[in-house]
Amino acid sequence: MAKTRPPQLASGDMRQTAPADRTADGKTDGGTDGGNDEENVFGLITPEDWFRIPLLPEERRAASVSALIKRQFAGVDDQPVLRRQAEEQLLGAAEAGVAQGGVVLYLSFLEAAGIPLSASLLISRVHQRFDTLDAVSALRDKGEAALVQLPGAGRAARRRRSERTRESRRLGTEFADTIVEYFVAVPDRDEVLMLTFSTPLEPIADSMVELFDAVAGTLRWQKKAQPSQPAQTTPPAQRTQTAQAAQAAQTTQEPRGQQA
Repeated sequence: MAKTRPPQLASGDMRQTAPADRTADGKTDGGTDGGNDEENVFGLITPEDWFRIPLLPEERRAASVSALIKRQFAGVDDQPVLRRQAEEQLLGAAEAGVAQGGVVLYLSFLEAAGIPLSASLLISRVHQRFDTLDAVSALRDKGEAALVQLPGAGRAARRRRSERTRESRRLGTEFADTIVEYFVAVPDRDEVLMLTFSTPLEPIADSMVELFDAVAGTLRWQKKAQPSQPAQTTPPAQRTQTAQAAQAAQTTQEPRGQQA
């Protein structure tokens, strides 16, 4: 996919995904999969070059993917096959996210020295009662699980694990994907918000995980039915922390022969 090289990140290059955010299709998204007007919606901060794709409804998902492809291929008129393949790949990734209960998908287009820092974030809502201690106990069977405290969202279960995905096997890469998952109770509802971060960049996995943790640390909640009130903002220190983590991921020694 044709990409332009982004500038090095500073704190001003972070975008705040408030409960009313503008997505790639130019519309706003409350980080919710529907429900009544009192439903809690989430917001978080991501690097500027992480693009947000709302997954529901289908029409909006398709429109957002189309807008993203148009943006990435701006000024490139002689690659129709590549453009079509890129769009099909993005639609496939989005549809796979829906199959996992996802409501929002983020894709990283960060680069360092011309090398893509590939990563994704799938946000899902699971309709079941949630207890962080029980979750940590269950998650320890696979990966490193722990109970953590998120500044704006309270207690959460966190798990880090490695996995050889079907895509990595298809590409023949020697590296496993690094996956970091957060499980957060949705306030006042028997639901769990699940944040699934993933990167195939195993040689710089620790730096990417620092970025994932910084993004997760900005998660916060707000009632959907509060249009007259200003959206909660994330403290500048958290925005700076996320920017610094993104900067660190960009400046870490590049992986050997890693493909995007």
